[in-house]
Amino acid sequence: MKRWIVLVLLGVSQFVMVLDSTVMNVSISTVAADLGTDIGGMQAAITFYALTMAAFMLSGGKLGDKWGRSAAFRIGSIVYGIGSLTTALAPNLTVLLFGWSLVEGLGAILVIPAIAALAAINYDGRERVIAFSALGAITGFAAAAGPLIGGLMTTYASWRYVFVGETVIMVLVLIFSGRVKDKPGDRSLRIDLLSVVLSASGMAILVFAVLQSKTWGWIVPLAPPEIGGVPLAPFGVSPVAYLIVVAILVLAWFVRRQKKLESTGRMPLLKVSMLRIPALRSGLTMFLAQYFAIAALFFVVPVYLQTILGYDALQTGLKILPLSVGLIVFSVVGSRLSTVRSARNIARIGQFTLGLGLFVVFAAVQPELTDLLFALGMFVVGAGFGLLASQLGNVNMSAVSSEDTSEVGGLQGTFQNLGSSFGTAIVGSVFILLMTAGFGSAVSASTTLSEDVKRQVVEATADGAPIISQEQAEQAVLDAGGSQEVATEVAQTYADTQVQSLRQSLFLVFALTLIGIVLARGLPSTIPVPEPAKRSTSG
Repeated sequence: MKRWIVLVLLGVSQFVMVLDSTVMNVSISTVAADLGTDIGGMQAAITFYALTMAAFMLSGGKLGDKWGRSAAFRIGSIVYGIGSLTTALAPNLTVLLFGWSLVEGLGAILVIPAIAALAAINYDGRERVIAFSALGAITGFAAAAGPLIGGLMTTYASWRYVFVGETVIMVLVLIFSGRVKDKPGDRSLRIDLLSVVLSASGMAILVFAVLQSKTWGWIVPLAPPEIGGVPLAPFGVSPVAYLIVVAILVLAWFVRRQKKLESTGRMPLLKVSMLRIPALRSGLTMFLAQYFAIAALFFVVPVYLQTILGYDALQTGLKILPLSVGLIVFSVVGSRLSTVRSARNIARIGQFTLGLGLFVVFAAVQPELTDLLFALGMFVVGAGFGLLASQLGNVNMSAVSSEDTSEVGGLQGTFQNLGSSFGTAIVGSVFILLMTAGFGSAVSASTTLSEDVKRQVVEATADGAPIISQEQAEQAVLDAGGSQEVATEVAQTYADTQVQSLRQSLFLVFALTLIGIVLARGLPSTIPVPEPAKRSTSG
């Protein structure tokens, strides 16, 4: 039993790392009201939290190599605890962005790669498979349990207590962290600063561009920023398109820099040569696809349940609960199947199951929720997530030597959080763009609204339709001087457009998830054979 205490410690830390982003999602309306912001502000906070981790995760892995994984784990726990406490006390969105999106994120970039590396150091053989399967299941369970925990705390106490609890947990982790076995770090290791800047800035520019697309437009400029009253849209193209090109160029420069460092015998931030390993490349891209789908779902579903249907945080958590059940059951099933099925086969089944669940959820999302169908869809999503979680962590770690486990841990965190930030940013952007265009078209096509009312509504939503409830939309029209009849019609049109746009966004996630099945082709196609037990010999 003592041997598994390390796994318990690492598992608790992993649980906390994943928990609070899902808490934010399920409590999104309450937190926004508490901090005096809106859903758009919370979307930015959620996206930048994932972005901070994606941008600096590789650096966190290298710092673990330099300081030692256990030291990085402890330092990261301290930073994360400080960020959690700051978040718990945040009076406004600015402090939330600092405490949660930045400080917690910087703590996580040290802890997450260290968890993977320390698991590989403390366990080997069949025990390592069990450890990584358990950590994968814990990751998924935290993502699923977060909404319920957040819903309970937000409804009956305050979302802030979740972050107080995280602070206490990280203190306890620090107290018991001396039980974790480690290998000494390489103090002579030098981290290339230019690589850090290129990696972080490239990903930051890319995600920022995607996040701003809902306001500025992807190609055709909608409401671009202005300089001296002149719209910033050179040659009639949205700034988003230029930023994406810049991000690609910066990231290409980063890759060239890594190749140069590796070829000259210096330490790169990322061993690009590792990405030639088919199993690792497939495992990482499937990580990205998996978390893209989950992050998108966990942004869209709470918005639907709370803003459109008027559910509170606890009711939202309960609606998402079947996902948790499916995940727990099928993460165990996936671990058992690994003895009779290849990782490639299980991952393909998992990705298809995830896509199937998303389609069922898509079918259930209507102006009036189809409860049974929605619960079934969430359970099937959880089942797919569980099957994937049971395989990918061990596949990635087993694809490299023990010396590269910390780097792979950083890569896993990078791809996971890139998927999460893209999922929230892209689907949020698509949802708002579809809603803005659909609402404008529906209002313009109305045969009962006057031309003056149509013009006012279209102008008011030109920069992007806000994510508000039908009642809030009706009140906004009344506050603007509209009659009750006009307010009722505009609000109903707005609510119908919201549901339609949300369903279209969910269908996009479903389609991309099914396309992601092809990413599994590089995963191991053979069933792992347990090593025979070594017989002890006596002199």
